Amino acid sequence: MDIYFAFPYHSWERGCNENTNGLLRQFFPKGSPFVNIQQEDIERVVKLINNRPRKRLNYLTPYEVFIENMHLT
Repeated sequence: MDIYFAFPYHSWERGCNENTNGLLRQFFPKGSPFVNIQQEDIERVVKLINNRPRKRLNYLTPYEVFIENMHLT
């Protein structure tokens, strides 16, 4: 198995991670105090992000892709 390590401060090497960070920033702007965020808020945001269709997934949601793969095994 190949293992890949991204260099520090090389955001272009972590596209998926950076995209997810951008999606999260829509709900939690930079500088938001995470101490005040409730677990229910986090679960709501995770549900919204995981149920958002993605072009890369042929306009399926990550949830749909995950569930389909679970049924195949």
